[in-house]
Amino acid sequence: MPSTLSQYLSQRQRLVNEALNRYLPKGSAYPPSIHRAVRYSVMSSGKRIRPILALAACEAVGGDPRQALAAACAIEMIHTYSLIHDDLPSLDDDDYRRGRPSCHKRFGEALAVLAGDALLTRSFEVLAQANGHSAAVHLTVIREIAAAAGTNGMIGGQVVDIEPVRGRQTAQRLRYINTHKTGALIAVSVKTGALLGGAAASQYRRLSRFGERIGLVFQIVDDVLDGDGVARLLGVERAGAQAQQLTQQAVLELAPLGVRAERLRQLASLIATRTA
Repeated sequence: MPSTLSQYLSQRQRLVNEALNRYLPKGSAYPPSIHRAVRYSVMSSGKRIRPILALAACEAVGGDPRQALAAACAIEMIHTYSLIHDDLPSLDDDDYRRGRPSCHKRFGEALAVLAGDALLTRSFEVLAQANGHSAAVHLTVIREIAAAAGTNGMIGGQVVDIEPVRGRQTAQRLRYINTHKTGALIAVSVKTGALLGGAAASQYRRLSRFGERIGLVFQIVDDVLDGDGVARLLGVERAGAQAQQLTQQAVLELAPLGVRAERLRQLASLIATRTA
């Protein structure tokens, strides 16, 4: 077991990247244009926070992280699809992603749309192929991930985010956006790891609350770094204090899990204190 968080992250990133490389079609597979676009977007320098949270949650309940690897990779595919579509001119219109041209700048808008579609579809193909768990657990994982990605989760948050604000921005509206657009996929990463690790009902409830809080923290920190969203509404100092309070509440949920949840504690601190 890696002794430091840095070593742990490096080891887990390598594990996830190797699995993603296996799960994605080869770049030469016909038609190669779409597969090159998919691989270009997925196999970049991403931190893999979501899949690593899934693996750490699996460990926290005594499971083998390899049991959650396929689902963790599926979540990363969904995350990447959302980034490809977010970068399109019709949404955020970003020319760069992770230090290099975004998918639509490299391959064109039409292929970028299709690459995002392909990744969402492939994610559920990977989920359907995963084995080693009961049918009930398997279906629950698929249902939870689908809900987190849809209009009750990430897509719903994105829609509210792009709609014009009528009157003054409110904390309630921002919390909805942050909880759904960003937080939902982070929260379901933790839930997925817990389910596939064999969590007891009480452990699952605690880890669900942990994931929901840390997902919200992730977006608040983004807002602070960008000077946008919650930071603009509350001010940087108050937004930072809110993130710290939520982190403390999240970590308290892990207390009954003991030392097995140490990596989740460290990841929560990393998310709350990151500078990029």
